Amino acid sequence: MVSVIMPAYNSANFIAEAITSVQNQSYKNWELYVIDDVSTDKTCSIVENIIKLEPRVQLLKNLKNEGAGATRNKGITAANGDFIAFLDADDLWLPEKLEVQIKFMAENQLAMSFSSYYLISESGEHLPKGILALQELNYKKLLRANYVGNLTGMYDVSKTGKIYSPLLRKRQDWALWISVLKKVKFAKGIQQPLACYRIRKNGISTNKWALIKYNYQVYNRFLDFGILKSSVYMILFLWEHFLVKTKQRKKLNQGGKLL
Repeated sequence: MVSVIMPAYNSANFIAEAITSVQNQSYKNWELYVIDDVSTDKTCSIVENIIKLEPRVQLLKNLKNEGAGATRNKGITAANGDFIAFLDADDLWLPEKLEVQIKFMAENQLAMSFSSYYLISESGEHLPKGILALQELNYKKLLRANYVGNLTGMYDVSKTGKIYSPLLRKRQDWALWISVLKKVKFAKGIQQPLACYRIRKNGISTNKWALIKYNYQVYNRFLDFGILKSSVYMILFLWEHFLVKTKQRKKLNQGGKLL
C-alpha cells in the first residue's frame, strides 16, 4: 500500500482536483492523509465532503499553524503504507503515476525513486516546458541542488524506515530527500513525466532571493554546516541551480513528451 501525504493550507481552489488525481490512479491500493494547517477558507469542508464517499481519504487537523514540515510529519506518523509519497494540495498526479513508479522500484530494487514532471500555470494550463528527472541521484549530488520534485518522490519504508521532514518553514522537502539519500546509496529517476507542478505567483520557485535564503538554512541549520562550509555549498548551489539544473527544463513536443 502507498500512503500519500498531502499538507494543505487555504487550498480550496485546488484541493478537490488534487485529491481527484489520486482517486484516478490506475493503482488502487493507497490511502491519502490530508493534513490541514489551520486553513481559514473552505479547504476542510471540501475534504470532508469527499471523505463521505471516499473511505481511503482521511483528514487530520493541526491545532495551530505549524508549516509544511511539521504538517507532513503528522501524516507520515499516521501512515500505514509500505511506501510513502507526497502530493501538495495544488499539484496533480497523472493516472499511471503510482503504477509506473511501484513497478519501476520493484524491477530496480530501489528504496527511493522520483520522476520527470510537467509544469502548469496557476490556472492549470500546461506550460511549454517540463522538468526531466536525472537518471540517477546520490547524496553528494543532491546536496548541490534539489533534483527531486517532491510531488514525484517516493520511498520504501521497509528499506529506510519512516523518514521525517525537519521543522523548517521552507525547503523541508529537499531536506527530507537528503535524509533518505543519507541512508541509501542512490535513487533513480523515471524519465516519463508522472505529475504536474503548479507554479504559483507567490511561490518560492518564483522568488530567487527567498530560494537562496532558505537553501542556506538547509545547509546551516539542518545539516549543521558551519558558516564557511554553508557558504561554499551556497556557491556550489548557485552554480548547479542556475547553470546546470536549468538544463533539466525541456521543451514539450506536440504529444506532450519532453524533448
